[in-house]
Amino acid sequence: MFGPDNVPAVVDLETAIKDIPLATLSAITHAADDSVIGDIMSTLATALRGIDKPDRVIFAELTALGLGKGPAGQTWRQLMTVDTSFFRSEFWEEVRAEGEAKGEAKGEAKGEAKSILRLLELRGIAVPDDARDRIAACTDLDQLGAWFDRALEADTTEDLFT
Repeated sequence: MFGPDNVPAVVDLETAIKDIPLATLSAITHAADDSVIGDIMSTLATALRGIDKPDRVIFAELTALGLGKGPAGQTWRQLMTVDTSFFRSEFWEEVRAEGEAKGEAKGEAKGEAKSILRLLELRGIAVPDDARDRIAACTDLDQLGAWFDRALEADTTEDLFT
């Protein structure tokens, strides 16, 4: 039988990182020991940041279930509510990557549009404001590529759009 007498109070981060199951069991078995449970839970929460999401979720939920509805369980849930960054890190990483990709695409489109306008300028082709606005507002890289290709031989900006 496991209990506070035969399960160590894992308050050392290195130990917790090396043995997440033991750190989880430590939190559960020492839940009633107010002198150490806070340190155990803090150490465990920090150690969970270093493992992959599926395991992290499992151990966090096991800890919550093992601690129950008592004071330690409430503290654990508050700790997880306050410090959920590691639970959402994959989600936020995906959001960041998506935003970065959109930003890169937008920047690439802006660069393509500038190249088209510069090419037309170097070729001495007048670019009316409405054509300039249309080129600058375009975010379709394929369309911009086609316009660039046409700008190499175009005599007017209308030639780009036909």
